[in-house]
Amino acid sequence: MPPDPSPAPPVHDPDGFSAFYAAHFDAVLGFVTRRTDDPHLAADLTSDIFLTALEHAADYDPRRGAPIAWLYGIARNVLAAHFRGTARESRAVARINGRRLLDDEDIAALEERIDASRAARQLLAAHAALSEPLRAVLDLVAVDGLTPVEAAQVLDITPTAVRVRLHRARRLLRHEAATLPLLCPEPSPDHALEAAP
Repeated sequence: MPPDPSPAPPVHDPDGFSAFYAAHFDAVLGFVTRRTDDPHLAADLTSDIFLTALEHAADYDPRRGAPIAWLYGIARNVLAAHFRGTARESRAVARINGRRLLDDEDIAALEERIDASRAARQLLAAHAALSEPLRAVLDLVAVDGLTPVEAAQVLDITPTAVRVRLHRARRLLRHEAATLPLLCPEPSPDHALEAAP
C-alpha cells in the first residue's frame, strides 16, 4: 500500500472533513464490501465508520500512523460491533433519523463492488479455521494491503507480533486450503498470500 499523503482528519471543519471523507471513501467501502454481501448493510456500515471517525477526529494521533490505518481500526471496531449485535439499537435509531434511501443506481453500484470482491470473500472463507488474531493480521495485510507496521498500529501490537502471526496464518491456511475444495481458481491461495507484503 502506498504511503498515505492525506492530512489528519479535521476536528472542527465540516468542509475539511468532507474532503477527508472523499479521499478515503473508496478504501473504507472496499474494506466493508470485502466483508459483507448486502449493499444496504455496506452503505450503513460505511456511514457508521465515517460518523465514528468524525466523532473521534480529535483522538487521531499522527505519531501512531497514517489516517487510513486509523480508519481501518475504526472500521474493524464498527464491523465487530455490528456482527456481535452490540450496536444494533443505535444503528437502527441512526437509520430512522437520517438514512438516505438507496436508489437502484446506488444498489447496482454496490452490487458491482460486492461482486468484484467476491473472490476475496471466498478466499477468506477458506481460512475460517484460523484463530481471530491470525485472521485479523491476514485480513489487514493480505486483503486490505496494509504493511505489517500499519497492521500493528491497527491491532495495537508490535510489528514483530504481526510478522509471527502472519507466518503462522499463511502456514495454517495453506494446510487448511489443501483440505477444502478450490473456491476460486484465480488467484490460488498460495499465490495470493505470497504476493502479500
